[in-house]
Amino acid sequence: MQKVLSVFGCFVLIFALCTGCSRTPQAEKKTFYAMNTTMEFTVYGSASLVDDAEALINSLEDELSVTKDTSEIAQINQNGSGTVTGSTAGLMGKALAMCSRTNGTLDISVYPIVRAWGFTTGSYKVPSEEELISLLPLVDYTNVQYDEVTGEVILPAGMEIDLGSIAKGYAGQQAAELLREKGVTSALLNLGGNVQTIGSKPDGTAWTVAIENPDGGAYLGTVQITDQCVVTSGGYQRYFEQDGVRYWHILDPETGKPARSGMKSVTIVSADDTLADALSTALFVMGPERAADFWREHRAEFGAVWLTDDGRLFVTEGLTLTTEREYEV
Repeated sequence: MQKVLSVFGCFVLIFALCTGCSRTPQAEKKTFYAMNTTMEFTVYGSASLVDDAEALINSLEDELSVTKDTSEIAQINQNGSGTVTGSTAGLMGKALAMCSRTNGTLDISVYPIVRAWGFTTGSYKVPSEEELISLLPLVDYTNVQYDEVTGEVILPAGMEIDLGSIAKGYAGQQAAELLREKGVTSALLNLGGNVQTIGSKPDGTAWTVAIENPDGGAYLGTVQITDQCVVTSGGYQRYFEQDGVRYWHILDPETGKPARSGMKSVTIVSADDTLADALSTALFVMGPERAADFWREHRAEFGAVWLTDDGRLFVTEGLTLTTEREYEV
């Protein structure tokens, strides 16, 4: 018997909006559904600006979604080649660069296996070993031919790609840039657990973001950020259960199976939302030791918090986590 437990929505809790300030500008809030999750935008400024940000998110979803037949990515998967333009072209280059930087723990060509598990369709199933063995040779981002000048993409026969592993981070970053261009100096954009901030709270203090505990109960801790983002990935967010075994949507490109690396959740704090979105997945696949080594090499770009299967909480040096739990730096 199969039990489906797919969790969308907010995986990060947001606290401490400014209250009691006589000169606090009006907070315009809007909740909407996009990119398979519930989003909540809080913008200090005109209500029309929130609508503009929502419209941008919806536009990016139409451009980037692999499940929309009209998107350039879907057309390339169908035809084996094609040209990307606009936001899709910008994200394609970033995605392939992150695949390379993470040595393939993030791999945009894993899409056929993601689909085999049913995570794109909702028809969840455990693929047979024979099916996985037949699909694994298609997973290798280095075989994607991409010309950054012309935007031309050519895929080997049978390969399909998906930019979803970093699309939400990219969308949050683009929405924030749009609002900044329109004069917004204070906003909090919650894209279903991917939290992007503009400036500080209206009273000048930092935003306080709490990281959810994958085991339930009290959150792991809080971080304070200004003009940064907080992105969390974990096996508790989107999964199904079959015969008492939990299978989550974060797959290891080497095995084609849910990544069982010793991680329960990984949170990335960075000024670059696209980077954070990619790394929250990649470090989850890497596991604690490889993730620590990766952070040491790129420590100037992000901070991280992760919880391991055995309940150990790790925080990278330089990142302040307010928590009642014991943790290791």
